[in-house]
Amino acid sequence: MPDPDGEFTRLWDTHYDDVLRYAARRIDHETARDIAAETFLVAWRRRGDIPPDRPFPWLLNVARNVLANEMRGRRRRTRLWDRLRGDRPRAPAADVASGLAEGGRVAAALGRLSDRDREVLQLVGWDGLDARDAAVAAGCSVKTFSVRLHRARRRLTAALAEIDARAETDAGRPAPAAPLQRSPQA
Repeated sequence: MPDPDGEFTRLWDTHYDDVLRYAARRIDHETARDIAAETFLVAWRRRGDIPPDRPFPWLLNVARNVLANEMRGRRRRTRLWDRLRGDRPRAPAADVASGLAEGGRVAAALGRLSDRDREVLQLVGWDGLDARDAAVAAGCSVKTFSVRLHRARRRLTAALAEIDARAETDAGRPAPAAPLQRSPQA
């Protein structure tokens, strides 16, 4: 179907880079490009469902679902390959964003949170969405999202406090003593 009024082209031009960045923070860049393209394919097919006043949160919700499907497919493929090779199941690979920030205090704290808590915090912190738009992206009501955000922030604060306490404890520990040398006995 053609886009005679250019509305979909404007949607693409306005939001493609933001959808790509959203996906790239959660998965490798090549797959992120596929996620963004699939998101806009769904948007093209469901043009009538896109809210004209706030399309970006709707697009992020679609991208979130496309990404979830990709991750499920990867897990299934990994389990299949492991079975075929006779291997035991492997731990899931860390996402690219965490890998880039590995070793950082916030990245370490985020790593201790559930996927849902991380997603809520990332929608607000990384994607810059307000509670209303983030709720659309997360597929829940504004009230539910606000509660999730409050709890995720509380858990993040606790994780950061735990990391800081561990760092202080580690910094306060004396270095291990050198082994005692026995003097030769005559």
